[in-house]
Amino acid sequence: MPKDDIATDINVMFRAFADTTRLRILHLLVQGETCVGNLVEVLQLPQSAVSRHLAYLRKANLVDVRKAGLWAYYSLTPAKSSFQSKLYECLNECFCEVPELEADAQRARNLKKSGGCCPEWKVDEP
Repeated sequence: MPKDDIATDINVMFRAFADTTRLRILHLLVQGETCVGNLVEVLQLPQSAVSRHLAYLRKANLVDVRKAGLWAYYSLTPAKSSFQSKLYECLNECFCEVPELEADAQRARNLKKSGGCCPEWKVDEP
């Protein structure tokens, strides 16, 4: 990949990480795939705002979408570079101490236990 393309990708990724809502979404997606409805409930934001941020993250090649009937499931895009891999590691390890992100993670755990709104969202309990 040419150096200009790498620099552009890095700039786009940093802009994605610079927004609190997008950072919150990415932090939740580190835990696995989920639907927009679950993100809306966990983030306590309007669906239109969550969808707008997901569209930005898709353009930045940070999230993928999988359609299943009427449902759209979002997940992190597999890392395409060591830089992107390190960003994902940081999402998982560095930001867990941020109170807002930890509160989101707790709401996500509680929602998952109750089943959430996604028909394919499985509860990983023994």
